[in-house]
Amino acid sequence: MNSSQKIPWGIQAQTGVLTDVLLGKPDHFRWVPLNSISAVTFANQQSMNYRFDKDTAMRQHQRMVEVYEENGVRCHFAESDEGLPSSVFTRDSSFMTPWGAVIASIQTPPRRRDYAVISAFYRSAEIPIWKWITADHFEGGDFVIIKPGVTLLGWSGDRSTRNGAEQVAKWMDEMGWEAFIVPIPPQFVHMDAVVVMLEKGLALVCEDALPAYAIDWLDKQEIRRIPVSYRDCVKLGGNLVSLGNHRVLSMAHNLNVNAQLKAEGFEVYAVEYEMFTLGGGGVHCSCHELHREPD
Repeated sequence: MNSSQKIPWGIQAQTGVLTDVLLGKPDHFRWVPLNSISAVTFANQQSMNYRFDKDTAMRQHQRMVEVYEENGVRCHFAESDEGLPSSVFTRDSSFMTPWGAVIASIQTPPRRRDYAVISAFYRSAEIPIWKWITADHFEGGDFVIIKPGVTLLGWSGDRSTRNGAEQVAKWMDEMGWEAFIVPIPPQFVHMDAVVVMLEKGLALVCEDALPAYAIDWLDKQEIRRIPVSYRDCVKLGGNLVSLGNHRVLSMAHNLNVNAQLKAEGFEVYAVEYEMFTLGGGGVHCSCHELHREPD
């Protein structure tokens, strides 16, 4: 995109054709204590021979960028910072709404200042910042638009908190949108590892991570579910990105989920991404949609 052109922004849903995505530059990425997923990696480094390789990480991230571009998605980047090794996971530091971006308040110590690079991006891109989270903590991975006007907000306590979710819910209510708040177990980190919208009325859902009333609520919203097993979910199996038009960006290790998606008629673009998943985040964690075409 020509630098003089305005970047499209604003979403009504997390389905529809993805046109513009916000990614982080991986230049300073490395494994740090981040969440329950990275904790398992560190605990198993010797027995599983896990080793971080910077060159491999850079190649894997670049291949993800290429898949976006091959599918007509314009990629925009928040700058890297040597003090923010995990800012590559742009899903958490902000989230997009119809009214502009919301800057998150991240609880995890290595990420508390991610707002610096993400807010700088929005200012330089001339995309309005609508709100800043100020009531405790809430992160973008816990903000799911189920359909236009209806949101699902998660909190695990050690990442997003109830107070943070309630602040977002209040903003949604003021704009005439519904916000349904659901606590999730900490091992799932964020709601976007539990519920990811694939297309209008269809979602990947790890039912084992949700209380029964949340499943009932999804039914009332007429959301059909493709189930993700607990075993796959805690390995970020459901943490993938809808590109729209029955296309999905996934990861190569998601054998079961990818097979389910193909059986549903989706075209699946599976990239190698273990340098990042072992570090605590999948492809959905690594992006935030700036703009989607309406369904």
